[in-house]
Amino acid sequence: MLAAVNLECVRGDRRLFRDVSFSLPAGTFLQLTGPNGSGKTSLLRIICGLMAPESGEVLWNGANIRSLAEEYFSSLTYVGHRSAVKEELSSAENLRISSGLSGKELSLEEAYGALKKMGLGGREELAARLLSEGQRRRSALARLLTCRTKLWVLDEVLTALDKAATALITKLLEEHLAEGGIVVVATHQELNITAGSFQRLELAP
Repeated sequence: MLAAVNLECVRGDRRLFRDVSFSLPAGTFLQLTGPNGSGKTSLLRIICGLMAPESGEVLWNGANIRSLAEEYFSSLTYVGHRSAVKEELSSAENLRISSGLSGKELSLEEAYGALKKMGLGGREELAARLLSEGQRRRSALARLLTCRTKLWVLDEVLTALDKAATALITKLLEEHLAEGGIVVVATHQELNITAGSFQRLELAP
């Protein structure tokens, strides 16, 4: 279970949000909404342990994520609103490196399989700089096919994706929820998720 307790976030001299709380048992999808500047990305980074809240805490199975450290980090996959792929490397290389950094060795065959499923068959060895923005996004999201983590934290997951890719990502999210996973997504776009339970959290401007 992922829980947030009275989270407050301050950036510079501005408070982005305060008293944010939620509880997400297995199989729960949380859609985080709000206008630009309301703190959606900051909240995701706090959930991932990449940023400390001004006050409050994030709990994973009842324990503060700061005390769990690697035990927590190995349970989550974070894909930011930028694709964060190295432009000079191929999609296959990017995927294998990101998997290695998260502690999972990925074979070339497994990388090819994931990329093909993401609609990048035949482009596995192209340098990322030669791919379209949508293809780079697909390359980054291929991590969801190989990560085997319980918690997925995704920022603007549908950015630059066409209708086919959106349907594929929706299917992946539903399969993850059906298997007891937890998904937190910040997005301006509606996701028609039918699996698991659904929660929405809107941050005020």
